[in-house]
Amino acid sequence: MSYLVIMRHGQSVANQKNVFTGWSDVALTKKGIQQAHDAGKKISQLGIDFDHAHTSFLKRAIETLHIVLSEINQQYIQETKSWRLNERHYGALRGRKKDDVKLQYGPEKFAEFRRSYTTVPPLLDQPDEEHKYAKIGVIEPRGESLEMAYERLMPYWQDSIAPKLLDGQNELVVAHGSTLRALIKYLDNISDDDIDRVEVPNGKPIVYHFDDKLNVISKKTI
Repeated sequence: MSYLVIMRHGQSVANQKNVFTGWSDVALTKKGIQQAHDAGKKISQLGIDFDHAHTSFLKRAIETLHIVLSEINQQYIQETKSWRLNERHYGALRGRKKDDVKLQYGPEKFAEFRRSYTTVPPLLDQPDEEHKYAKIGVIEPRGESLEMAYERLMPYWQDSIAPKLLDGQNELVVAHGSTLRALIKYLDNISDDDIDRVEVPNGKPIVYHFDDKLNVISKKTI
């Protein structure tokens, strides 16, 4: 049997300003840093000995993970960063205030951009070219639906997380709202239509307990 703890990073500067962020690299706020410390203390109380930690290429998640590892005194465990755990790419909405987008497109379309499984946001004219992605041969998307984020996430789950859990190892994942929604969709067998109701708050650990065949025994938010 094994444990998987997943959590969204603490509040970021973009969360505070209520703007679409996606692959933009923004820091944690003071509140976000405190949320990470609080989450680490809660995880510490579980007494789980983690074997591996996973996070994205974005510093708000990386910073959160490092605070959590410090709080649970497990900085020594192996850590992997993957672009596949990045937040979904909000395309041309990135950096825009959500209130402005809602005013421009209307409440219904705004809700689709934020929560729909299949709706793709307005695309960038051309993809960005950041060194950290070019270095590993990744072409940045011009925009993504949650479905597209799901499709890029699942190979990482299948190749890098699930085998470890099946081997009885305990895993910690600190990532982003959309990629964690995608993972929860898979783990909880949530339909395409119902995933729009799932919200993943900042800094709230979710604990999955699996049997030896990777069936979910229990799930709780702490």
